[in-house]
Amino acid sequence: MPTFPSLFISHGSPDLPLKPSQAQRFLQQLGNELGKPRAILVISAHWLSQIPTVSTASPLQTIHDFRGFPPELYQLTYPAPGAPELAASVQELLQQAGMACEVDADRGLDHGAWNPLMLMYPDAEIPVTQLSLQPKLGTAHHVRLGEAIASLRQAGVLILASGAATHNLQAFGKYDLNAPPPTWVTEFDQWLARAIAANDIESLLNYRHSAPHAVRNHPSEEHLLPLFVAIGAGGAKAPGIQLHSSFTYGAFSMAAYAFGNALQTVERTPIAEIIAT
Repeated sequence: MPTFPSLFISHGSPDLPLKPSQAQRFLQQLGNELGKPRAILVISAHWLSQIPTVSTASPLQTIHDFRGFPPELYQLTYPAPGAPELAASVQELLQQAGMACEVDADRGLDHGAWNPLMLMYPDAEIPVTQLSLQPKLGTAHHVRLGEAIASLRQAGVLILASGAATHNLQAFGKYDLNAPPPTWVTEFDQWLARAIAANDIESLLNYRHSAPHAVRNHPSEEHLLPLFVAIGAGGAKAPGIQLHSSFTYGAFSMAAYAFGNALQTVERTPIAEIIAT
């Protein structure tokens, strides 16, 4: 079974499966390029909780957690089987790392999960589960969360962190699908790409102070927090590789990154040492 990189992808607007775009084409190709994992663990910006929680649901409900979109979007389903065994492994790994983890027997797939999966693996045959985010606990917590589950990659599990490189909902609707992004979006997006390529974890952890227009692009943190799970799950030798760059609706960067590729050799300081300094 191959070892998969951990991924951070920007899922954009809920209508991503319906509206042709560069990002849509990228995700349609990505599944073939990666190959078929044994199971998929999604960390989505749309499941938030105080304590890490993993879903044991099977079968999985397709959650349409949005309003105001065309009726055909609400007819889309992604009937993938659940992955209760993977969920049990996630809970065990987090507990071994000293982190609490609860289970939810009912949680289905929100659009942060099924939107990209519908494009990547349209047959919906691969078992899937989700792990929640804790937005009040910050960036370093989410790197630790990723570190705790990193070993799943060697077991043929694809760790898919789904959020948004930029995410200002107040700007959504002000731009057409293919509108060029404003400067405040591109400057943050370019900073993020440089920091990931440079393996600058300290700046990334403190992005709200380090990056240009950080708060404007992320008025709340939940859509960037999946990135930190992907970073942690990538392992100690995992500078990110940018897989894709494009924009939708002006304000949404659709950037995607992979961490933990076997060809990567740049050392990363463990997160605990960065926090201690």
